[in-house]
Amino acid sequence: MKYRQPTKAIVTDAGFASRFLPITKTIPKAMLPLGNRPIMQFIVEECAAAGIEEIIIVATPEGKSIYEDYFNNSVNHIRKQLHAQGKDDRYAPIQAVLDFPKIVVIEQDPSYPYGNGSPIASARKFISDDEAFVAIYSDDVVFGSSDVKTLIDAYAQHPDASAIIIAQEMPREVLNKYGVIRLADEAAMTLQNIVEKPAIEDAPSNLTSYGRYLLTPEVFQYLNPTATGLDGELWTVDAITKMVEAGGKVYVEKTRGKWMTTGDPKNYCMTQLEYTLDNEDFADDVRALVANHN
Repeated sequence: MKYRQPTKAIVTDAGFASRFLPITKTIPKAMLPLGNRPIMQFIVEECAAAGIEEIIIVATPEGKSIYEDYFNNSVNHIRKQLHAQGKDDRYAPIQAVLDFPKIVVIEQDPSYPYGNGSPIASARKFISDDEAFVAIYSDDVVFGSSDVKTLIDAYAQHPDASAIIIAQEMPREVLNKYGVIRLADEAAMTLQNIVEKPAIEDAPSNLTSYGRYLLTPEVFQYLNPTATGLDGELWTVDAITKMVEAGGKVYVEKTRGKWMTTGDPKNYCMTQLEYTLDNEDFADDVRALVANHN
């Protein structure tokens, strides 16, 4: 079946983020900042730039109200104060947030097991049976390009796809830390399966998978509470693999940008530093601080 081009994205931030405690007991992990914007805003901006019209954020019960406030609260008292001070330009970043495409925030279905597939499954009712959609883990940011646009463009070229996944080439010495792609057909760039954290000598390629997918409603056949895998969790990768096993075509696209994860304190810090050095007007001060640090 040929599905309609994606106009919706599901973005997930429904985990406990235990590696960031205690701050994440109050603040959702994807609300941690890169510069003066939260990580989630980078994801939303990527979707908006690619033409996505509706974004479904799947959050924890505690995070739902925080996301709703961030993307909908016009803070008129701040706007009025800035206007009185002749600083209307400082309200522009807030207006940009209010002007994003439609954003709906939902909670993950509490009846679903733990796992990165459960937030996607929780948003099932927002996806029509005849449309493809984009799914994004909010841990992952991409600098320099839009993976969402790459996925949408690729689907226009491969309307027979059951799914399309994004990959980044990584040095062989770190492949044991990632999910590594095994291709069924290197010329066609179709997926056979993903090997989680293989021994370096056993890695089937240098292509690593991360949280940018174009999916079709076929995936929901396999994202259900009875389809748990490793550690009793519901995994998106397992569902994608089952689509391949059932005869579906899953294509692999290489990112045109640079993927970085913010999923743990070390990598979050590295991503923050990368963003600062490439974008902030005080980047040279940071370089000098690091150079002079003993």
